[in-house]
Amino acid sequence: MSIHIGTSGWAYNHWRNVLYPKGVPARVWLEKYASEFDTVEFNGSFYRWPREEAFAAYRDRLPEGYVFSVKAPRGLTHGRKLRDPDEWIGRIERCFTALGDRSGVFLLQLSPDMERDDGRLDYLLAKLPDTIRVTVEFRHDSWNHEEVFRLLERHGAAYTVMSGAHLPCMLRATAPFVYVRLHGPNPEQLYVDSYTEEDLQWWAARIREWNSAGKDVYAYFNNDLEGHAVRNARRLRELTSM
Repeated sequence: MSIHIGTSGWAYNHWRNVLYPKGVPARVWLEKYASEFDTVEFNGSFYRWPREEAFAAYRDRLPEGYVFSVKAPRGLTHGRKLRDPDEWIGRIERCFTALGDRSGVFLLQLSPDMERDDGRLDYLLAKLPDTIRVTVEFRHDSWNHEEVFRLLERHGAAYTVMSGAHLPCMLRATAPFVYVRLHGPNPEQLYVDSYTEEDLQWWAARIREWNSAGKDVYAYFNNDLEGHAVRNARRLRELTSM
């Protein structure tokens, strides 16, 4: 069983002198990132879904065995709110095929104003190929229900464990793997501030527990401001390897 720790995205100008030394051009930031972390969560796909050729290019830029997780397009999750997903499913499948053995987990982050609709979620999960590992991040409280967790279990999809302002931190494992998104420790604002050593020790213990139970674990820091995500990912990786 494996543990993969990285960040949500890599293309941040404010990571200069944190991860990217002075003089390293942006066109090679992904390669520099991949020299330190064995996984990344690609979140640019949320704003604009790339063509298959772009995913193939990412595959070729990354080392063998790399884990490239991908966030679902907002057109599917926030625009259509999972309605009529068939057109998107074909595009998603082709792009994951293009990634080949670099493909990681497909993240469905649902809109905060999308209330529970088991039928829509069930239809989408049933249509996605079994070869794609899927995790779902719920942002509306109505989804936090045992029937929803059982639905995820039937499809082998993960419940996304979250840390962040006004988000429930529920340690549920509904798939053969666990997916964790760490949006920052600030109780009022997402994506800012650095986790304390005590926080990171606590998350390291949880990750080791899941891993000892036979589950792969993927954890991504999304508190990118001021490079906190990079520093926190480095430290959590150290703690989980002890």
